Amino acid sequence: MKMVLSGFGGQGMLLAGQLLAYAGMLEGLNVTWLPSYGPEMRGGSANCSVIISKEMVGSPTIPTPDVVVAMNQPSFDSFINKVKPGGLFIYNKTLVTTVTTRDDITMIALDATQIAADLDNLRVANMVSLGTLIKHTGIVKPESVLKALAIKFGEDKKHLLEINEKAIAKGAEVA
Repeated sequence: MKMVLSGFGGQGMLLAGQLLAYAGMLEGLNVTWLPSYGPEMRGGSANCSVIISKEMVGSPTIPTPDVVVAMNQPSFDSFINKVKPGGLFIYNKTLVTTVTTRDDITMIALDATQIAADLDNLRVANMVSLGTLIKHTGIVKPESVLKALAIKFGEDKKHLLEINEKAIAKGAEVA
């Protein structure tokens, strides 16, 4: 499965993509993770391409993704016409106000920012969207993502595991 996760720098979409890739590796699958971001860092555009496959991956580039997660309007505008027919497009309806619809893909309007606010931590909107992606695609097991999260955060960020796990679970629940 070929996926693109996109948003503003600082929204955590590169982390969400890494977690998908790590989870795929934990399950013995072939993966690639290719980040792309501007020099602005926070506030600029950031996205990553993730491929998870049972087959060998020939190239990490994705001209027509199966799945896109767009956390903001610029990401929505950049990727809405790139998703392959039959694909999945998840967008954060809190920050995407102008929606172009397509009848050849599944579109999910996810209120990721509001759900994160309800969890008292706006920074976990990325994990909410990750939970929705995992639930809809089944590309990796939720347990693998949680294990990847624990590995990625390590001891230094162990205190952040619980809120991120809650956000992933909530994203899957609303999916």
